[in-house]
Amino acid sequence: SLLIASVAAADSTQVGRLGWLAGTWSGMSGRVAMEEIWSSPEGGAMIGMHKDTRGGRLVGFEFFRIVPDSMGRAVYVSSPNGAPPTAFTAIELTESRVVFENRAHDFPQRILYWRTHADTLHARIEGDQGGRARAMDWAWVRRR
Repeated sequence: SLLIASVAAADSTQVGRLGWLAGTWSGMSGRVAMEEIWSSPEGGAMIGMHKDTRGGRLVGFEFFRIVPDSMGRAVYVSSPNGAPPTAFTAIELTESRVVFENRAHDFPQRILYWRTHADTLHARIEGDQGGRARAMDWAWVRRR
């Protein structure tokens, strides 16, 4: 059918090229333990979640997905702490780095993921907030 054909086409283009993001990643930021999990791009979509805990208690979470838009571009759809979903479209995509952007969003306007090593995943959110440039960075290692 048409839907299956468009998903298959997207899987062979942008979403399918993000397989390097798949896996279970973890790290620390101060006293906050972080866990980020991404599914494979099978079926033309990736599903993920992020969880922050401190002192054995949940302090933050996020559900997200990467799906193709009508033109086959990868779109990151994020819902932090149960907020309504916000979409960011891929503006840069290589074999180890992706940049998603939504210039109309308050903060962040860009979400970046990149790998510097097979077992290290980096993430960054950046943009303008109240007229000032702001960014936050994280790094995680692959959990076995």
